[in-house]
Amino acid sequence: MSNGRACLALVVLALALSTLLAPAVADPVQAGKIARIGYLTPVSREQQAPYAAAFVQGLRDFGYVEGQNIIIEWRFANGQADRLPTLAAELVRQKMDVIAVVSSPAAQAAKQETTTIPIAMIYGTDPVEDGLAVSLAHPGGNVTGLSFMGAELATKQLELLKSAVPTISRVAVVRLPSQDHIRVANVLAGVGAGIGVGIKILEAGSPDDYERIFPAMSSDRIDAVLLLGSAIGYANRARLSALAIKHRLPMASSIREFAEAGFLLSYSPRILSMYRYAAKYVDRLLRGANASDLPIEQPTQFELVINLSTAKALGVTVSESILLRADEVIR
Repeated sequence: MSNGRACLALVVLALALSTLLAPAVADPVQAGKIARIGYLTPVSREQQAPYAAAFVQGLRDFGYVEGQNIIIEWRFANGQADRLPTLAAELVRQKMDVIAVVSSPAAQAAKQETTTIPIAMIYGTDPVEDGLAVSLAHPGGNVTGLSFMGAELATKQLELLKSAVPTISRVAVVRLPSQDHIRVANVLAGVGAGIGVGIKILEAGSPDDYERIFPAMSSDRIDAVLLLGSAIGYANRARLSALAIKHRLPMASSIREFAEAGFLLSYSPRILSMYRYAAKYVDRLLRGANASDLPIEQPTQFELVINLSTAKALGVTVSESILLRADEVIR
């Protein structure tokens, strides 16, 4: 045998032996280990119920059953974002194997408490801008999962609002006093100019602020409102809807519950699908994958919901082109 062939044979033999002798990746479903999963969300247990159920079903799809081979430690901030760091610290102290988080603020709270426990975002906004990842393709830290670009989503909501009611010329963008909302609102100010809509940015950091800013919109000649999605807005969506109808202002925001509560329209990814899909990340992390190497994915399916009952109450006619594009029309 020539020296070259002998060397090649040795390399092949070495690779074969390394494959045989390498420890197998443990299957957490079959290994008998009970995995501990932390779940951190800014909203209440009641508000989170259908989404948490979708997440649990996603875990079942991978063979994880709560109480059998996984324990889920549930933490709900009940709409109080300032509680997130305390709740995140509790999960870290209890040595979770993975922490699943809902929203970028929850992810940031968890990341501040640990750089070693992997964190799976069920959804987040602008993870690179928020300092959660180096890039979507290579997160580079302990945070991965699912996200959508907050500015892009809000831009689409503004465009749909203008298309639904073409006569509007001045829109109030209601935001929280948070860096991500400030960033998105500033982007919208530029987008508005391009579609012939003046933008008035209003800050509402608490539910009481809603009662203050809506009456002031009349003097500012506001024609419609775009609410940037948040736990506070979600918890008070019925109150916001009543205010919008009282002041005859078409209102748009994210997820379908806003439209169901009486907003004129909502536009967002299919959130329930994201919760179920996020279980894939939890499974891979439990099997030993590094969060830093798992690309952050973005949704590909979105839904537009139009509330024609609200349109009637407001006395506005929604354009036929938008109705034809809607995934659901509430009558």
